[in-house]
Amino acid sequence: MKNKVMTFRQKLCLYFILFAAIIFVILWILQTVFLQSFYNNMLISKTQKAASQISENINNSKFIDDISRDNSLLIFITDSDGNIIYSADPYKNTYGNDIDEPNENPYHQNEELNWQKAVYHSLPDNYDIFLDSLKENGKFTEYKTDTLYVYGEYISEDKILYLSTNLDPVGAAAEIIRIQLIAVTIISFGIAFFIAFLISKKFSEPISEISEQAANLGSDKFNGNFKKGSCTEIDEFESTLKKTNSDLNKAKNFQRELLANISHDLRTPLTMIKGYGESIKDFGNDEVQRNSDCEIIIKEADRLNALVNEILEYSELQTEKHIEKFEKINFSEITENIISGFEPLFENQGGTIEKNISDNIFIVGNSMQIERMIYNLVDNAIRHSGENKTVKITLEKNNDLAILSLKDSGKGIPEDMLEHIWDRYFTSRQRGKNVVSGLGLAIVKQIVLNHGGSCKVCSKINEGSDFIIRIPIRVN
Repeated sequence: MKNKVMTFRQKLCLYFILFAAIIFVILWILQTVFLQSFYNNMLISKTQKAASQISENINNSKFIDDISRDNSLLIFITDSDGNIIYSADPYKNTYGNDIDEPNENPYHQNEELNWQKAVYHSLPDNYDIFLDSLKENGKFTEYKTDTLYVYGEYISEDKILYLSTNLDPVGAAAEIIRIQLIAVTIISFGIAFFIAFLISKKFSEPISEISEQAANLGSDKFNGNFKKGSCTEIDEFESTLKKTNSDLNKAKNFQRELLANISHDLRTPLTMIKGYGESIKDFGNDEVQRNSDCEIIIKEADRLNALVNEILEYSELQTEKHIEKFEKINFSEITENIISGFEPLFENQGGTIEKNISDNIFIVGNSMQIERMIYNLVDNAIRHSGENKTVKITLEKNNDLAILSLKDSGKGIPEDMLEHIWDRYFTSRQRGKNVVSGLGLAIVKQIVLNHGGSCKVCSKINEGSDFIIRIPIRVN
């Protein structure tokens, strides 16, 4: 039985709920388990910060009283023997006393050294232990109990600063927070589920639409009318889907065109082979006629074989296997050899090849493919050389490019056909006395592209055509 997989909408909703659950679990842990620890660390940090501020404002009694009141600190400033110089606690009434002018304090008793003991907090019982610890540690000391934190430091050689704060248990506050968290969690999960539902719906709808239309790729049912704006990735996916549909349609059109052209090109030689074969069967006694028929059969079989080979060659060129066979080759030498093969036959027909081939132009490529490219171009130029029967071929180096130009003296190519001249099975220019496959220039273009180059054709009616090939020179 096939396992049932959750939909995108269900997964998105589930992940959002899980995310919310994780957030609330962390919040519960922080607000209950670690609340006391956070609270104590916060009070300790505030106490140490207050000590630093008091040290910088030791002569400002109002500032010290404000610090004590704002941070719930018990503060003593004593001498090294523990005699109180100044004290402040959260409940002390401000009376404007100044440390340097103690006589302004209405509670000051000149005859009593520790006069403040009777008015405000007395020194803590463990103050002697605090002094011993401070003297032992040197600059400052601190200690903590379950309910109290004490910090002290030397302000000067004869002044000691003592601060303490209560580390109150937060059990009651934690219980209140826990009750609030229960209510907040329930409400938040409801809101999270609602938001997850809306978000999953917003994202799943365009994906569902894309899925439905993807099933119709390449068919007439595909309309490509998507609603954009959900997110960049989905919009890009929609664009990719449209491009894929366009490519599929092109492939289908090419398939139809391929079948039409192949059936046309195959029908003629097959019909002739069959016809002349039957002629030999019926009139085989006439040796002259038989030899003539056999020659035609062989010729048509050769045409058929060449057509099939071109189709296979073009298919192979569209793969990446050719890259493995790339090597340093002499472009100039290959071009000369191909032209030399055409010259005698063309001259016998009254034609002329004017060539200007620069020496030692090297490229990195496949020698067999380059030979095939040049052969197709020269053959095409000769077949369309017109009445003048003149073909001009040049090969030169321009910066990092090898530029091959083949110009014929034929009728030229109409402007509206120039952009299609490299297309597969575009044979309207070529059909006539010379029945060809229509793959010659398409093979040329594919070879040039495989070598990182570019193709161009310039043509004017009754002035001939100039085929220009540019291939990068990538030789170290």
